[in-house]
Order: sequence, then C-alpha cells, then structure tokens
Amino acid sequence: MTYSLPDDPFVLGGRTFRSRLIVGTGKYSTLPLMKDALERSGAEIVTVAVRRINLGEKSGESILGYIDAKRYMLLPNTAGCYTADEAIRIANLGREAGLSEWVKLEVIGDEKTLFPDTEALLEATKVLVKDGFVVLPYTNDDPIVARKLQDAGAAAIMPLGAPIGSGMGIQNPSNLRIVLEGASIPVIVDAGVGTASDAAIAMELGAEAVLMNTGIAGADDPVAMAEAMKLAVQAGRLAYKAGRISKKLYASASSPLQGISR
Repeated sequence: MTYSLPDDPFVLGGRTFRSRLIVGTGKYSTLPLMKDALERSGAEIVTVAVRRINLGEKSGESILGYIDAKRYMLLPNTAGCYTADEAIRIANLGREAGLSEWVKLEVIGDEKTLFPDTEALLEATKVLVKDGFVVLPYTNDDPIVARKLQDAGAAAIMPLGAPIGSGMGIQNPSNLRIVLEGASIPVIVDAGVGTASDAAIAMELGAEAVLMNTGIAGADDPVAMAEAMKLAVQAGRLAYKAGRISKKLYASASSPLQGISR
C-alpha cells in the first residue's frame, strides 16, 4: 500500500497531531509577525518560555494574546534554567498558572554553548514525571543519556541537531541514528535547524518531529520560512517512509541495456 501522510498521525504523550513541526515563539521582531508565521507553519504545538509570559495578563500585548488556544497546544518550556530545582520550580509555576501539564524541559549547563546539563536534566525529569508532568527533555545527542531519560519516564527524547540558534543543521547524524535505533518513544530533533534542508534531513533520518524557533524567526522572511519548514518536514517524513535507495560507489544506469538486442 502506498504511504500517505494523512494516514500517519504524530502521536505524542497520548495525543494525536497532524503536524510534525513544533515551533517556538521567541526572537520575532513583533508579535503580529509571530502570529502570521505560526499560522503559515501549520504547527499544532507551540512552545513558549514560562519566564517570557506575563501570567497575570493573557490578552492585549501579552504573547498569549497572539496564540489561539483553540488552534494550538501550548507547550511551556523552562528556558533559562541552570539547575534542576530552578527548572522544576518554573515548570510548576506554569502548571499552577493553568498553562499546561506538559513541559519542554531545559536545564542549561553552559551559558556560551547552551548545551544541556544532562545530570541535572535527568534529575528534573524524574521529579516532574513523578509529579504528573508530560516531560519533553531537551538533551544532547548522547545515546546513553537518551536511554536514561526514556527509562525515567520522558514522553519523548529531544536531542539537539546543533547548538541552540546556531543554524548549523544536523552535525552528528551517526549519533542521532543510534538514539533513534534505541528509542521506544518519539525522538524530536530540537535546536540547530537553519533552513528547510536541515529539517528534511532530520526527518529522513527517522525523527518523529522537529522543533525550531530561530530558523524561522531569524529568517529574512519568517512567514515564508515557516511554510518552507512545514513542507520540508512533510517531504522528509515522506522520503523516510518511502525508503531511499542505497548509496553506491559506482554508477547504475537509469535505463539498463540488459535484455535489449543490439
């Protein structure tokens, strides 16, 4: 049977989504521009930093006033947290404010690279899972850490493709393949996507979804790039499911001459 994107929904944390593109809301020059880019992306999950939200004001110029709660599932994140305790506190603050019991968990270990502190990340994951959160941890591309996060009850593994905001694309496809091979939960490539081809490569490797912010918000035309990323994720998934040809050292004729009389 021929593969079809509509017949292949994305299941995450017990919920079903049509889009495999998750987008962030930071770094846009204006909130109306962010709103237009979200719409063009086709995304159904939108991540927001709890620290960027004015929890006492959900209308007007608040970021929440530009995100249609009927159209998008809000995914709070713990961006800017450098300890497990801090991330746990911010996650609970978001839940108590009525944002969500889902959390994109970030525990940063280095201010310059924004690489995760995997020890603290694992600690926070265990606590939040026990407290009833659906935890989506941002991590590095270490297969051992990925396995530990899975064993800790994470709903997905979110390895970086490259440092946050770098736009360098998938820097270590071999490690990502190993993470994918060992995972029994969704793997979502998070961070480092710079253009549509990066998103397609992530999906062609077998990722269930891609999360990005800067790649869209930082583009010269964020709205057009949002659509490009949507199409790239779809194309990458389609190609992955279709199955690429094997790589060969030498040529193989498209119109073979075997069996043709000369």
